[in-house]
Amino acid sequence: MKRIFLMMAVFSSVIFSVAKAQTAGTKTEFDKTLNAYFNIKNALAKDNATLASQNTKALLANIESFPTKKLSGSQLELWKTETAKIKAAALAIGNEKVIKVQRQSFWAVSTAMINLAKAFKLNSEVVYVQYCPMAKKSWLNEVEDVQNPFYGSMMYDCGEVTETIAKK
Repeated sequence: MKRIFLMMAVFSSVIFSVAKAQTAGTKTEFDKTLNAYFNIKNALAKDNATLASQNTKALLANIESFPTKKLSGSQLELWKTETAKIKAAALAIGNEKVIKVQRQSFWAVSTAMINLAKAFKLNSEVVYVQYCPMAKKSWLNEVEDVQNPFYGSMMYDCGEVTETIAKK
């Protein structure tokens, strides 16, 4: 009986270690994806259409290289659904020169990233969901101070924090 208990304990610790390693790798990659998103958000908040367009490449690359094999079945389905939306909207931002049109596409990216961040809870830093009542749109921010990507310098700090996603 002791032998069985000992084997179960060793087996459990090995599984836990592997799961923890998978989570750490997935967390790192999710953080990279969030940072790529933040770079697009920051470019739009600073009215820089060229930089917003350039930054979409990193977001798309992170999505393509994300370790989806480490996701559960329901996470994988959500990932596929939301990243399809992100890819389409990010490509639109990347191919567009007019910031007003980029901002319209950014809403789809933001909505999908909010859904992923809330469901996965893999962020290593606190992430803020912010909302602009003028645009009637939400986005993620890496700082609590509002940086509005939908209006940029016209209303840079228009909005409020509606939710905080704690770091994990």
